[in-house]
Formats: sequence, structure tokens, C-alpha cells
Amino acid sequence: MQDTEKTEKGTRRGYYGEYGGRYVPEALIPPLTELEEAMERIMPSREYRERLHDLLVNYCGRPTPVTHCGNLSRELGFELYLKREDLLHTGAHKINNALGQALLAKMMGKTHVIAETGAGQHGVATATAAALFGLKCTVFMGAKDVERQQPNVQRMKLLGTQVVAVENGSCTLKDAINAALRYWTSHQGDTLYVFGTAAGPHPFPLLVRELQKVIGTEARAQMQERLGRLPDYVVACVGGGSNAIGMLYPFVDAEQVKLVGVEAGGTGEPGCANSAAINLGRPGVLHGEYTMLLQDADGQIEESSSVSAGLDYPGVGPEHVYLHSIGRVHYGIAYDAEALAAFRRLAAAEGIIPALESSHALAWVFSHAAEIPAGSTVLVNLSGRGDKDLAHALQYIKL
Repeated sequence: MQDTEKTEKGTRRGYYGEYGGRYVPEALIPPLTELEEAMERIMPSREYRERLHDLLVNYCGRPTPVTHCGNLSRELGFELYLKREDLLHTGAHKINNALGQALLAKMMGKTHVIAETGAGQHGVATATAAALFGLKCTVFMGAKDVERQQPNVQRMKLLGTQVVAVENGSCTLKDAINAALRYWTSHQGDTLYVFGTAAGPHPFPLLVRELQKVIGTEARAQMQERLGRLPDYVVACVGGGSNAIGMLYPFVDAEQVKLVGVEAGGTGEPGCANSAAINLGRPGVLHGEYTMLLQDADGQIEESSSVSAGLDYPGVGPEHVYLHSIGRVHYGIAYDAEALAAFRRLAAAEGIIPALESSHALAWVFSHAAEIPAGSTVLVNLSGRGDKDLAHALQYIKL
């Protein structure tokens, strides 16, 4: 399969350094081109911008606050702040992107939206947006994730969405994306694929980043107003990478701020699966993009693993790989046990139950506390709340 996206001058669009692109079958070129043209035509319009802003403020609850964790700050010796995306309607950052794409679908004249989901939050967000706009909605979800994220499955069904359990492969997010892309190929006339993360073929990484950068834009202004300066560290968890690119991108030009993305290391036991594609993967093509992937010596995609369904993915968005390649963002690893400990620690210390995805970002901060200078300011993106994870987490945590 060849990269089919080139400009007239032969330079490739949709790339971040050497990563990204549009490696898809010919049948997917028309809907991707239509989406790109709609982005260029509709998204800059006053109608689109005003409607989306109104929805983000009056429907979702933006801007989300920044919370100072006083108890943990005293324990850690530096100031810990959380960007509270968990307080958004539906409980996570995913609604920023889902609403933006569903509004785009509505203005394109589409009547049906589809989505993939791992932890279920993107599925719930898309189902919510579809209900709001009167769109038919179908969500593809790995059968393994359907079992461990039952509360979100029930929420999607309540919202009128059809949830399709994908039984192929590892029965997780990777396979849900495959199923959604296959469906879109044969239903592109009336359907828009609301892609959930900053990955996939161009223009999805760009589209998702543009809709999620509201997180970091708000956080930058809030910290500047509160402290009179920017934070020393900004940290976010990374699966496909939507919450992280949304949080980190607006700080990229602030060279004094250390930026950290945190991948999921799984159990950390030798020979066991993980989801740390940047740290442990190799370049390759998956889901229409050239990026870093977990793969064997023959180039076959390896099964990923994480206690967090939302981070259980063998690849990562191309812009993250680029930011890693130029040294602007450091990508660390947090393991299942560390994330579960952070999940419990934040709840007990601050009365905030984080999503297991966000717990990986917190775990990195806790495990590297000795390396962070005393008095520093650390801002963590709390990308979602932990209600959806409680039953799953309590299989590992003794209360």
C-alpha cells in the first residue's frame, strides 16, 4: 500500500517530520478528501466557530478549572496542579473532539456518525453528540473492552447508539478501529467517521489536535493568570494521543516548560505486552499512518496491554512521534501497578477519583518526584474521571 497523499509539487501533506500521511486503500480516499475539504471550508466559518464555542461553554462546561492539590503538594515538595477535564459533560476530554466532529458532520449533511472506542469515553461522547444533533450513531468496541467498560456501554445504549462488539484480533481498540474503517468504506455517502484520537490517516491527526488544543490553550492562560508564569512541567498520558496533544501542543513554543507524555508499560514483566509504542516500538504503518508501532521482527503488529482500556493500543499519533524525535517532549512509561497506586493515592489525598488513563500521568509524577526540583510547579492533565474504571480497578485494589 502506497502513501496516496501528495501535493502537486510532490511534497507530502499531513506529515509531522517523516511521520503521518495517508496510507489507505483507494476506496477511502474520497471520504478522507471530502472531510479535509469540509475542514477547510466549514471549520473557519463564523457559524461553525460560534456554534461550537456555545456548545463547549453552555453544554459541556468549559473552561474547566485548574485545581491545586494542596495535600499532595506538601507530601511531594513541589506544587501539583490538575487540569480538570474530568469535570466536563460525559466525564472526559473526548467531548471536545466528538462535538466538533459531529457538528462538522451535521453541517456536511451527513445523517450517520460512527466511532471506535476503547475505554468507552469517546463512544459515550460521540453518542451524546449524535443524540444532540439528531444523528444515527454506531460505535465499534473491542469485545474485551465491552466487558471491562460496562458502565459506558450502558450509557451509549441509553443514548440511542448501537454498540458493535468486535470479536476479531485482540478484541481491543486496534480491532475496533479496523472494523470502523471497513464500515466507513462501504457507507461513506451518508456517514462520517468521528475518529477519537490524534492518529489515523490525514486529516484525522490534525482535526483532533485542532479540536483538543482548547485544553492546553485554557491551561496556559489559567496558569499565567494564577501564578504570573507558566508551569515548570506539563504532563499527560498517551495512548493514541488526543488528550496529550491537546494539552501539550499549546506549550510547545514555551521552551522553558518541560513537556512529558506518559505511555502505558503494562505489567512491566519481561516478555509481557505493553502499550509503549514510542519507547519500545519501531516505525511502521497502521490504520493509515506511518508511526511508531509495537511489532515483531516480521513487521506483524504485536498485542498491546494495559490495565487502562483507553491506553491499550499498539501505536501512537504521528505528531507525538515527531515531538519525541526532535526532543521537545519526553515520553516516559508508567506501569499498571504504579497507575493503580496513583488512582488510589489521588482519591484518598484529594477526593478526586481519576480515570486509569490519567492515573498513568500521575504515576509518572509520583515515581519521578525525587528528580523534580523542590518548589517546581507541575501541571497534569486529568483527562477523565474514574467512575468507568472503578469496578475494573477494584479487581486489583484491596479497600
